[in-house]
Amino acid sequence: MFIRRKKLIPRIFPIALAAILAPLSLITPSQAAEMLPQSATFIGKDKFQKISQKAINNNWRKLNIGDRMAAIAMELEGVPYKAHTLEIHNHIESPSVNFQGLDCWTFFETVLGMAKMLETDKAQYSPSDLLNQIEHTRYRDGVCKGNYLDRIHYLAEWYSDNDKRKNIDDITKKFPTTTMPNVCNEMSQLWKHYRYLKHNPELRTLMAQSEQKMTSMKVKMIPKAEVAAIEKDLKNGDIIGIARHGNGSYCSHVGIIIKDSDGQARFMHASTTYKKVVVDQTISQYLHKFKKHAGILIARPK
Repeated sequence: MFIRRKKLIPRIFPIALAAILAPLSLITPSQAAEMLPQSATFIGKDKFQKISQKAINNNWRKLNIGDRMAAIAMELEGVPYKAHTLEIHNHIESPSVNFQGLDCWTFFETVLGMAKMLETDKAQYSPSDLLNQIEHTRYRDGVCKGNYLDRIHYLAEWYSDNDKRKNIDDITKKFPTTTMPNVCNEMSQLWKHYRYLKHNPELRTLMAQSEQKMTSMKVKMIPKAEVAAIEKDLKNGDIIGIARHGNGSYCSHVGIIIKDSDGQARFMHASTTYKKVVVDQTISQYLHKFKKHAGILIARPK
């Protein structure tokens, strides 16, 4: 059951695929956001501009990135949950944003992207500014060439790739951990649920090969029983991957930490239960609500 909220103002301190898409492989990173028109790739410009202007007026750029993420995230509280917001076209892959509906991935990604966008001092920000940040973290090595498999599809790989490129610090191993035994095969097995895989049969074998590589990764998680003891060490904006029991993928959900007025580490996420973006219970309490949850991964934004 959802606990009664106290004060939810965060504590802000001073602070291959070659044939059909071969021509697209020639597109440079700076052009990637324009492969599809912004009418398709950027939904909710009014919301974006409102949050951006508030960030400028309140000088959020001067906050550390975690507190900046918390401030941005609270502006998205209540946005409706919308599944498959990454699947925007039948064939062409492109960075995208949707402020009118968020799933768990696009929620944390949008918050992180806006926080990084604000590091460049501007009198006004454009949708392209945010799309460039989304491209940098969503795609392997930060580049989208229009191919579906350019995108990082599994959260455990997102941690690894973005840690390597110093966008985040994967601090999971700083705490007591265990190795996850999962087999990753969810997307190739459930391809009918993914727009690109459904319309491009040749991608399914390539996805299965990518998943085999994912399965060979040795992914560490902090077991559920250990999480309550480390909540005091979590900070605003920490990106929390929810590790799962059983096969399919290493992680089944993701959100961020919001430190409330009492210093508790609350889990903020786009929730299928509440059908919107919410600030939920503490992360340890949230984990214990579901048997399928095995533990967490922690990424601290840089």
